[in-house]
Amino acid sequence: MTYLAGILATLAFMTSAIMAGFFFAYSISVMWGLDAAMPASAIDGMQGINTVIQNPWFFPNFFGAPVFAVLAAIVFFSMGLRDIGIVFGLAALAYLIGAFGITVAINVPMNAALGAESIPQEAEAASALWADYSSRWTWWNHIRTLSSIASTLLCGFAIFLTGRAMA
Repeated sequence: MTYLAGILATLAFMTSAIMAGFFFAYSISVMWGLDAAMPASAIDGMQGINTVIQNPWFFPNFFGAPVFAVLAAIVFFSMGLRDIGIVFGLAALAYLIGAFGITVAINVPMNAALGAESIPQEAEAASALWADYSSRWTWWNHIRTLSSIASTLLCGFAIFLTGRAMA
């Protein structure tokens, strides 16, 4: 059981950290880069990104972060390490609400709406479309970033507590 707990704890930490970095990179580089481009190019670029993001590298981390944290919580609870189980549960909750929930409820519908748009030929129309999308999308992405960071920190704290409990 101890090995399983360690593997799940590591996977929970790793996947939440990967997602925190992924969302962070969007907030501080990808969206800034698209914002610096011509609006029609930014729309085209984001439409392309949204098409390829659903891939076998992204999905295991995006879905794995809360699953591994919940499984770690269950295993630690079953081992009688209730406090550690609670912290992993909080890590799962932070990710589920702030990263997964926002993605499903806000960012994905925004991406679908942008994907359904034809790129406006008029520069002003493209600029208005991109400015509205980018500002809202990026704001919500900041929340996903912070939630993923919180989840990662909670996983790290749970691992720290595990080390103290096993000493």
